[in-house]
Amino acid sequence: MEPKHFCQSCSMPIDDLSLRGTEFDGSLSQDYCKYCYAHGQFIHPTMTLEEMKSLVIEKMDEQKIPQDIVEAAVQRLPDLKRWQLSITS
Repeated sequence: MEPKHFCQSCSMPIDDLSLRGTEFDGSLSQDYCKYCYAHGQFIHPTMTLEEMKSLVIEKMDEQKIPQDIVEAAVQRLPDLKRWQLSITS
């Protein structure tokens, strides 16, 4: 089954609720994974888009993800909510 929800920071699928980050009140984030977001804030708030691209490539390569999927994930990053917010800020 194709994922329906992706982290709006790193593009990881977050359909599995155990992968979701948390908001200030402890509720699950609708937008971000637990590796990017906890307690209502980004875990690495000063991370740049370029740093995220490098991290995504590194983590996906470690998991032996096919290169075409890695490239698609990296190309999707600039369109995600976190990076759109940083562009307009």
